[in-house]
Amino acid sequence: MSKLLMTPGPTNIPTEVQNILGQDMIHHRFDDFHKIMENLNEKLKKIFFTQNDVYTMTCSGTGVMETAVVNLFSKGEKVAIVNVGNFGKRFVQICKVYGLNVIELEYNWGETYNINDIKKVISENNDLKGIFVTHSETSTGVLNNIKAIGELTKNSDILLIVDVISGMIVNEFRFDEWNVDCAVAGSQKGFLLPPGIAFVSISDKAKKALYKSDLPKFYFDLKVTIKYYNEKKETPWTPAIPIIRAAEVACDLLLKEGIENIQIKHTKLRKYVEDEVQKLGFKLFVKNPEARGNTLVTVYREDNLDLTKLRDYIDNEYNITIAGGQGKYNGKILRFGCLGLLTIQDFNNLFKKIKKYIEENN
Repeated sequence: MSKLLMTPGPTNIPTEVQNILGQDMIHHRFDDFHKIMENLNEKLKKIFFTQNDVYTMTCSGTGVMETAVVNLFSKGEKVAIVNVGNFGKRFVQICKVYGLNVIELEYNWGETYNINDIKKVISENNDLKGIFVTHSETSTGVLNNIKAIGELTKNSDILLIVDVISGMIVNEFRFDEWNVDCAVAGSQKGFLLPPGIAFVSISDKAKKALYKSDLPKFYFDLKVTIKYYNEKKETPWTPAIPIIRAAEVACDLLLKEGIENIQIKHTKLRKYVEDEVQKLGFKLFVKNPEARGNTLVTVYREDNLDLTKLRDYIDNEYNITIAGGQGKYNGKILRFGCLGLLTIQDFNNLFKKIKKYIEENN
């Protein structure tokens, strides 16, 4: 039996995509690969809802997070970072490593940001160069309102940089309409792909900053990436060829179903999971319904049930993997991923097993 991944990434991969991953290798400096790259870019633009090119890089999501930092800013420049969990904190860590002047807007895990805090930062800092925010905070299940921040930055020189690594596909995201300046995404979440490649798109406003940045970069130099794509439809460094080929097929599947239709389906799935887990005695970690995203449902309990033992039992006995907490919530929460091919039937099957475990161990 194959392992069923009910986590917020990586996800199980459709057969059509698996078949491409197993094909014979091609070379990345020849026309067949060039055509794949060009076709993939056009499909990604539809998924990002942008007229800008979407560049494919061989790295993890953290790699494109670092790409956004080192390409759009210079040492000592002031940026604000919305931190509502583990991955908002990661932006803080990256920016500090590269010597940026960081204003950290930190919130309790399970909460979204306060728009008035962002308005205050903008009004009090005329030298603010950028705002970083996570779309879907994978460590908590919070979905941040990106559009509202874009309304604040659209007529300014402030860049809006968004991590949509786990938010893309299953939650609404519109690059152009929401006035986003840089968005970074990863293959292993909503894209139905294995880990290994990531995507980045930048606005015209961000491109101006690109050529002013003085932060060190080599592998992650977007100027080189853009040059290679524009001139050759290639990547500057050896890419993950099988995953890029599979990405073209995965995008076909997503676009055929329709991005809006996928979001409707996953909204229904997420709400169903929320209702059913509460029947099992779990509490929802994200209290504000407006801040709950479709990527995952995060829960906790008020009794003494050992959640780590529950996860291990479900994984070892049934080959079903669910995610636990990160950081200070390790062992204290469960994170049920709602990405990819998962269905209500899959969750019904899981919840029967969890109910049996709770009855026998609580």
